This record gives sequence, C-alpha cells and structure tokens, in this order.
Amino acid sequence: MPHKVSELAVRFGCDVVGDPDSVVDHVATLRGASNGALSFLANPAYRKYLGDSDATAIVVAEEDAPHVSGCALVADDPYLTYARMARLLHPRAVPAAGIHVAAVVDNSAALGESVSIAAGVVVDANVVIGSGCAIGAGTYIGPDVQIGAGCWIGPNVTIMGDCILGARCVVHPGAVIGSDGFGIARGPEGWEHVPQVGGVRIGDDVDVGACTSIDRGAIEPTTIGNGVKLDNQIQIGHNCVIGEHTVMAGMVGIAGSTTIGKNCAFGGNSGTSGHLTITDGVVITARCTVTSSIDEPGTYGGVFPHDEIRNHQRSVARFRQLDKLARELTRLQRAMKNQEKNE
Repeated sequence: MPHKVSELAVRFGCDVVGDPDSVVDHVATLRGASNGALSFLANPAYRKYLGDSDATAIVVAEEDAPHVSGCALVADDPYLTYARMARLLHPRAVPAAGIHVAAVVDNSAALGESVSIAAGVVVDANVVIGSGCAIGAGTYIGPDVQIGAGCWIGPNVTIMGDCILGARCVVHPGAVIGSDGFGIARGPEGWEHVPQVGGVRIGDDVDVGACTSIDRGAIEPTTIGNGVKLDNQIQIGHNCVIGEHTVMAGMVGIAGSTTIGKNCAFGGNSGTSGHLTITDGVVITARCTVTSSIDEPGTYGGVFPHDEIRNHQRSVARFRQLDKLARELTRLQRAMKNQEKNE
C-alpha cells in the first residue's frame, strides 16, 4: 500500500528533508532503487551511492541528509526505522480464515477467531490455537499444544505434544519443536532411551528459523524467552533456557541443560557444551565453542583446529598464558637493555 513520506515521518518519528508529499510503495537498495522506492543507509561503505540513488525516499542519519538526492527521512537509528517502515510497506500475507477441506482437525481442538488452517495440516486432540493464527500446509500440531494469538506457522512444521507458544510467534518451514531430547543411558548391552517427558515453553514474539530444532525437556520444559530470534538450522538441546531477546545466527548448537541470559548474541556455527550458564549481555563470535560458564558480559571468541584432546587441552592452557608471558618477556627485554647501558 502506498504511503506519503509525511505519513511515515509522523508514524515513525522522523524529520523530512525534501518533498513530504512524495509517495513510496516498496523498498529497494540504494543502487537498485527506482521511482516509488524507500531505501536506507546504515553502513558508511554505501554512502557513495546516496547522491546517485533513484529512491524516492531514503532513511538516513542527520549527517547524511544533505547528500540525499531525493527526499530524506532523518532518524536516530536508520536501520531500525527502515525495518519498521518495511514491515508497513510489505506486510506478511494473511491467508483467508477457515479450515481447508484437506486438513484434519480433532473435534476437541479449540480454534480462535479468524484462524487459517491450510491443506494437509493435522491438529491433534485438545490443541488450542489463538485468534488470527495461520497454519501452513502439511504442518502437524500434537496433542495439548497451545499456540497464542497472531502466530504464523509455516508449511511442514512439526510441533509435538505439550508445547506452548506465546503470541505473535513466527515458525519457519521445516522447524521441529518438542522432539525428544538426546537422553540416553549406557546399559550392559548398549544405549537405552531415557523418556523425555518435559515440553517446550516459548514466549511471545519469538522467531524460529527454517529447519531449526528445539528439543523437549527431559523432565521440566525447555524454555525460550520473549523476543528470542533463532536463525535457520539451529539446535537447542533439552532443558535449555534461552533468555529474553537473545539472538542466534545459523547453525548454532546449544547442548542440553545450558542456561543463556538475556540480550545475548551467538554468531553462526558457534555453540556450547552442556550444563553451562552464560550471563546476560554476552556476545559469542562465529564458530566459537563455549566450554565453560561465562559470568561477565562481553564478547568472547576463538577457534582452534582439531587435535588429540590432551594436546588440545595443553594448547588451550598455554594459549591463555601468552599475554602473561608476553608481558614478562617485555619486562626482561627492558631489564637487559638497562643492564647493557650500565655496563
């Protein structure tokens, strides 16, 4: 739907430099923009394209507004403001309410108003689905599942029994929520399965990426806090607790019984060992493996090639001594120079 720049400015708290009656109806990159496009500048590396962009309006910081050839929307946080405007210009498609004839919905299920159930969906016994939810084709929702209002569940998602999702969650295609955790015990003749009787509890406004798996707890539920954003192909082990507004990039692996605080960020292909605690405000860089608890906020990283485990452990221990050894070496070099001067 088209929007005047002046309307966007009022709605999102921006100042306008240029024609406030300009109209935008889609988003585009600075270089790929044409008439009617809304774009943005967040990375200084793209500042050189501002003057030549054909975008009708560009969201920028105050210092960049004079360089915009068209209309500038001045914002304190251009990227966040652009994201909100983009959601307005390109809202998620809402399918028509109703149950497809090829869906199977148990008679005991309770569906809120304006729920959309696509073809091939199976809704098991005692499921509760909140108002305004959309369930994509081929999705399975197990017994006693509760889904809050306004959720979008993509095609071919599996939500096993006794899982709870809060309001406005987005679950992308192929995700599995509530599969058995990796609970096994060694017996005299091999490994034996340990029943996984806990569920999964997911808060409000959580995104679960495509083909991501969140295991159910062994006894108590695995818990995902409000506002958590999970990318594709992530593994969350059983009994994990993920704090509010933590984000994880693709292929992160969190081993079982790990507790992660609020507002943490995990780079792609990073992960943890099990039974750890990570405090609030921790950033883990890409491919880093956390093997012990982290008690202080900050950024942590590091990657070692594989090695025989005893050699690896010795290397890690020595690596952690390098800074101390470097300072000691500097002290000795200075002492030697002073001794040479005095001789």
